[in-house]
Amino acid sequence: MPKNFFKKYMPDQHKIREHRLLKAFGTRLHDPNLWHFNRRSVAGGFSLGLFNAFVPFPAQMFLSTIGAVFFRVNMPIAVGTVWITNPVTIPPMFYFTYMVGTWILGTPAQEIEFELSYEWLSSGLMAIWEPFLLGCFVTGIVAALVGYITVRGLWRLQVVNHIKRRRKHRQAKES
Repeated sequence: MPKNFFKKYMPDQHKIREHRLLKAFGTRLHDPNLWHFNRRSVAGGFSLGLFNAFVPFPAQMFLSTIGAVFFRVNMPIAVGTVWITNPVTIPPMFYFTYMVGTWILGTPAQEIEFELSYEWLSSGLMAIWEPFLLGCFVTGIVAALVGYITVRGLWRLQVVNHIKRRRKHRQAKES
């Protein structure tokens, strides 16, 4: 990954601090953990973003912002990770969460014909809300845990490989 990758593709922290909706956070946005890329902050931000990706309403980015400030984890990573839910991925993800919820509750899955309308939301969603929300919660927790462990493990592996390369380079220099 190029050294200037994050500077090129991540939003500028000063612009974010001055954003009219984020000014409510005040000086909390000056916490370095919200912006630095270290093992704890990135793993926590990724985990938080994965959990919020399974929240079934459109305030996922806002929840990630609040969660990043509260848990003091990397905010751009937390907000960016929720983008795994998009118009292409939402139907299979939320169908999977519904199936997880029915499995946990031991209830049979109902045939669902989704329709983006008020009538469907008031009647169709009411018929499946319990297994759906339970599945979203459980899947979000599992994804967050797996994401946290994976990022921490990959970070550690990268550091170990860097130390090995540096050691090899130093030994080659000495020879």
